[in-house]
Amino acid sequence: MNDRYSMVIQWSDEDNCYLVHLPEFPWQQFHTHGKTYEEAAKHGHEVIESLIEWYEEQRKPLPEPITFPQKPLKVA
Repeated sequence: MNDRYSMVIQWSDEDNCYLVHLPEFPWQQFHTHGKTYEEAAKHGHEVIESLIEWYEEQRKPLPEPITFPQKPLKVA
């Protein structure tokens, strides 16, 4: 289920690593990081799994995943 949630991964010159933002969980600008893009993505998935577990333990509704409109793509 965590693959439905968004991750924004961007390089930070200041921190010298990739930072991960989780838009559906917006109370923090960045939730985790990694020295490589792959490491940052792995850590992002781990944080999402932890957040889902926490929401379930607290009996809180999970945030709705952000999705793109379901319109068919037109190829020129």
